Amino acid sequence: MTHFTAASGISNPHLQTLAPRFIRKKALFEPIWQTLDTQDGDFLDLAWSEDSQSTAAQEKPLFVLFHGLEGCFYSPYANGLMNAFAKDGWLSVMMHFRGCSGKPNRLPRAYHSGEVEDARFFLEYLNQQFPERVKVAVGISLGGNMLANYLAQYADDPLLDAASIVSAPLDLSACSERIEQGFSKVYKTYLLRSLKRNALRKHHLLKGELGLTYQSIKRVTKLYDFDDLITAPLHGFQDADDYYQRCSGIHRLQQIKLPTQIIHAKDDPFMTDAVIPHFVLPENIHYRLFEKGGHVGFVTGSLMNPRFWLEEMLPAYYQGLKTA
Repeated sequence: MTHFTAASGISNPHLQTLAPRFIRKKALFEPIWQTLDTQDGDFLDLAWSEDSQSTAAQEKPLFVLFHGLEGCFYSPYANGLMNAFAKDGWLSVMMHFRGCSGKPNRLPRAYHSGEVEDARFFLEYLNQQFPERVKVAVGISLGGNMLANYLAQYADDPLLDAASIVSAPLDLSACSERIEQGFSKVYKTYLLRSLKRNALRKHHLLKGELGLTYQSIKRVTKLYDFDDLITAPLHGFQDADDYYQRCSGIHRLQQIKLPTQIIHAKDDPFMTDAVIPHFVLPENIHYRLFEKGGHVGFVTGSLMNPRFWLEEMLPAYYQGLKTA
């Protein structure tokens, strides 16, 4: 279980990346929703595996999930991981980044790969509600890069016991270039369509904050251009290059002190080798590089009987902490 072997018949990186959406078309369960109001007048929507106030839930360790770009509970990996941990005795919860739960957030600002203060606010809330409980966090894709930044920023007090970072774009500039190449443009088109749709839903706010017209948003055809036009200026960066440089998690890995596992596939079609650290990592970081797996794919088994390796491996990996 510790080593990943791609499912026979779907070892191609694009098949690995896309297979989960075809294999799991419906969520494995419906979550309990909670809205957490933020101190700046906005909100974060939380998805729980069960009623967090129940007596049974109060005794369980916590599995905390941070999703990827434009992800949500209904992303196959999200409800899959939450379900896998819940079945293994954990109380699972996922924080939706602002605007990702299906409801536009109230403020112009949104979320990005280096925005760690919402995660901090959320984890402080969990720590108040469950002060004695073990807490493990997993960050997927953008959520993984954010988690790397968070663990570095709050290295001395992360409010977590362990973490895993999966398929994270740790070099944002390299990833923004890679996703514009070859078949990867398919993923770019999907993600950009979602980003633009959410931005257009908040056009009245963005117009006041950045002076953007409806057409200027609609004309964007690259993720880099979206980040240059909206993400960067909206969140205090000079431009997309400044945002990428300051928020790429690879620059901060050596600052992390928490026991952390990093999982990456060499054939990830969103990325290049620039996301792979070529320097000595701290002993507390367990870096796991696999030849195959695609982007948040890691589908094992066979074509007729596919299995989601992350959902088997991650709960098993933290079995010792669960009973600590």
